[in-house]
Amino acid sequence: MLKNKISLAVKHAFSAGVVSTALIYAPISAAEETKVDKDLEVISITGSRIRQPGAVSASPIISIGEKELGFQQEPEVEQILRSLPATVPGDGSNANNGSAGASTINLRGLGAERSLVLMNGRRMIPFNYDGEVDTSVIPSALIERIDLVTGGASAVYGSDAIAGAVNIVLKDDFQGVVFDAKHSETGEGDGDKDSFSLTLGSNLADDKGNVVLSLGWMKRDQILLGDRPLGLLGIETGSGANYQEFLNGEPPVPAPDACSGPNSVESGGSTTAFPTRFAIVGAGDTGSGQFRNDGTLAATDCSVFNFNPYNFYQTPSERYSATALGSYNITDDHQVYSSVNFTSTSVDTQVAPSGTFGAVFNLPLANPLIGDQARQFMLDGAAQALAAGTLDGTNWQDVNGNGVVDEADYLSVQLRRRTLELGARTERFDSTQFQLVTGMTGYFLDDWQYDVSYQYGESNRTTVRGGYTNLTNIQNALDTTDGVTCKNGDASCVPINLFGGFGTITEEMSGYAQAIALQQQKYSQEIFTATVNGSLDFIEIPGAGAPLAMSFGYEKRKEKGLFEPDECLKLAPASCQGGAGGNLQPISGGFSVDELFMEGYLPILDGLPGAETLDVEFGFRWADYDSVGSNETWKLGLNWRPVSDVLVRVMQQQATRAPNVGEIASPVVTGLDNARQDPCSKANKDDINDALKQLCMSTGMSEAQVGSVQNVISGQVQVISGTDPLNAPGAEEASTFTAGIVWTPELDTLENFTITLDYYDIDIDDVIGEFSAQEILDACYERADTASCNKINRVGGALTIAGAGIEQFTVNKKNQRAEGIELGFNFSVMMEEMGELQFSGNVNKYLTQESQSGDLTPVIDCKGKFSTSCDPVSELRWVQRTSWVWEDLTMSLQWRHIDGVDMELSQAANSFEKFRSIESYDYFDLFASYHATENIIVNFGIDNILEKEPPVVGGEAGSTRANSGNTFPSNYDVLGRKFKMGIKVQF
Repeated sequence: MLKNKISLAVKHAFSAGVVSTALIYAPISAAEETKVDKDLEVISITGSRIRQPGAVSASPIISIGEKELGFQQEPEVEQILRSLPATVPGDGSNANNGSAGASTINLRGLGAERSLVLMNGRRMIPFNYDGEVDTSVIPSALIERIDLVTGGASAVYGSDAIAGAVNIVLKDDFQGVVFDAKHSETGEGDGDKDSFSLTLGSNLADDKGNVVLSLGWMKRDQILLGDRPLGLLGIETGSGANYQEFLNGEPPVPAPDACSGPNSVESGGSTTAFPTRFAIVGAGDTGSGQFRNDGTLAATDCSVFNFNPYNFYQTPSERYSATALGSYNITDDHQVYSSVNFTSTSVDTQVAPSGTFGAVFNLPLANPLIGDQARQFMLDGAAQALAAGTLDGTNWQDVNGNGVVDEADYLSVQLRRRTLELGARTERFDSTQFQLVTGMTGYFLDDWQYDVSYQYGESNRTTVRGGYTNLTNIQNALDTTDGVTCKNGDASCVPINLFGGFGTITEEMSGYAQAIALQQQKYSQEIFTATVNGSLDFIEIPGAGAPLAMSFGYEKRKEKGLFEPDECLKLAPASCQGGAGGNLQPISGGFSVDELFMEGYLPILDGLPGAETLDVEFGFRWADYDSVGSNETWKLGLNWRPVSDVLVRVMQQQATRAPNVGEIASPVVTGLDNARQDPCSKANKDDINDALKQLCMSTGMSEAQVGSVQNVISGQVQVISGTDPLNAPGAEEASTFTAGIVWTPELDTLENFTITLDYYDIDIDDVIGEFSAQEILDACYERADTASCNKINRVGGALTIAGAGIEQFTVNKKNQRAEGIELGFNFSVMMEEMGELQFSGNVNKYLTQESQSGDLTPVIDCKGKFSTSCDPVSELRWVQRTSWVWEDLTMSLQWRHIDGVDMELSQAANSFEKFRSIESYDYFDLFASYHATENIIVNFGIDNILEKEPPVVGGEAGSTRANSGNTFPSNYDVLGRKFKMGIKVQF
């Protein structure tokens, strides 16, 4: 009886044309206000726990139905959602350097940590201590639909739903057997993606319940940057170097013979190259230079390293998953249910071979592996630095105390040597995720429903890092005076030769210098939830048509995160993650929260002129955290239907996000972050005036170092990050407002016509995060902010040397805001014998997309912009689908539009002119499906049928994760035309 009641309610709501498998990208409006029988039970829709017939949503909800999921022929949920105008690409298969080996969702560009991901209305287990959910664990074969609630949902679901919630609704009453196989590959014949799933479901005897089991496998092959012309060589964003060569189809220009080697080129690469570059710490250009292959050292640079070809445009991955759902009616009014999900994933990322990256080494000038000419070059340079006052006890050990730099002494030097002999740097993420939900639901007092549940989730991840340099061992290996043994007396130490080109590092040297390290991460989540909901029949406004519907609940949630790196990864600043920058430290923390919540839905008017219906929706949640104390969230909404085919909806909410484990428990470590320019470096020497010189010197530079130290390298500087031990961040608070109109007329020529127009404004205060490195540099050197200058710690005057860093503690920043207008539509045209044409679409236009870290920092306006601070945020995006359904054949064309974007003004001035803007992009995807038999469906698709090439912006136009291979591979199609094939067998 219980199952029948719910099935009838679902059928009633769906039959109103609000949510159906045929609805593609159209926002949910409301079910029709239809009177129902007493035995017809109530349902809830995403974004509310209130259960009622004819559910109405005061918040905009975008729903992707089963038919659209079939059109996409995509086993990865993140790939489907990233094309929606409401999202900005997060981590995923096209992110490599900086990827966490996961797939995340970023609603409204406000950050994945502010987008709550649910499965059947319940929180999913995060994969890391930052509280982010890896959507690759979602059993795609079981998805009935995906609902996106934007504009805040904290009053309903709690913390983290500031930007909204994504609810994956699974088929929990499936009957039959379905085998689904999918294959895709690019027009180049690479990048294969294969997936298989087997789903079995059956009702129990006498329809007492239902059980479903779904098994899945997916494998994704790699595509290297070097497999595409655009990724074959590095193109410099600032100067445009190598851009013309790319247009001409020319390969990278190799370095001169004296500096030749694998991927050693004239321009468009990293200054950590081979042969090795040499510099005395703090001495500026004095005595600096680059080795040649024969071991000599010259003052002129002759090569850089082309790191591009080693990176991935598409990361390889493999996934196994199993999901079981079950329910059983123990009586007519009481049901027990349970679900179990287990997923095992492996993701590989890879970047170019490691190196010493300007690390500081204490070098004995008596090292016999240094050639005579090179040693004399060093001695001469040191003597000049001594005379200029830039050589002292901080960068020189006068071992014999004679006041003269000679072979007996040590110099603190930077050696930039690419350690190609150690192989590429790799990270393999092996993860398992387990989540269990069990509970009981039923009815009491005739029509009140209760639901009591317990859920436990656990994710475990092991990361194996290979190909990195062990800087501590390299320091030991450099400290030799006989070229055979090391001064530290370690018998395993093999002296290393960094004083030349490729091949000077032997296999024995590599064995001691390289590092293979492990990281382990574990996260657990435990939730107890109890809710009751029903109607308060004694509270009914006369003429309203229905009484007040209420929901009350309690939730207890515990979350714990643990991160444990190898011992060598903990060493600061010379850890064994040389080539990644900095060090890592263990993280162990968690929080517990008790929450009380309630919701109400009160009909006000019914069946009156100018007010077919008028309803008020409200909610309140009180949460008590053991980490940040108590906070409150609330919502208040209005649904007004002046006439039967027009709905006006308004919602005001107060949302919140408590800091996650990583934000409250991260130790202080060193690492790398993006920056455009060090104003005190030689890259800016022509614009350094007296005022700037004094500011540079206030941050630890000598007068001689100002304008002579190395600029940022590959768009990155050293940073010092973690939770501020004296000032841990508090909770974020957001005010979210939405208002819209839904028009559902009955037209003679158009079927199922729905059009929605919604305005949203998400305004977040006390944003948890870090000031960017460039913000701190600009605040100090452009606005003379003393507090910012105190955060800059230099070594030898530079910011690129291990031990240096800009303090980036996690704090509450000022504000972040996303505001816009979203349009959705859905209708069809019947063509009699020729079938049916279906049209749907979703359009988003940003009015505001900005952030401000502090009162003294400028507003960063990302609307229609891209930069190191803004992943591309198009002002206007839409996705539109036209489908033709005729008997057993379906043909569908999808149009994806991405409006043009411009480089942020502060960055554009120092960038190549042709890289300062990206034009509008339009992609067209074709899909066809045919019912070959009653039980067999075959599918075929082509994405990017016009093979639109991605934009070219160079390698320093955006953040490290977003900007790779001279473009933005998660935002634009970089793989070319893609072919998809599939077959589904169902019984």
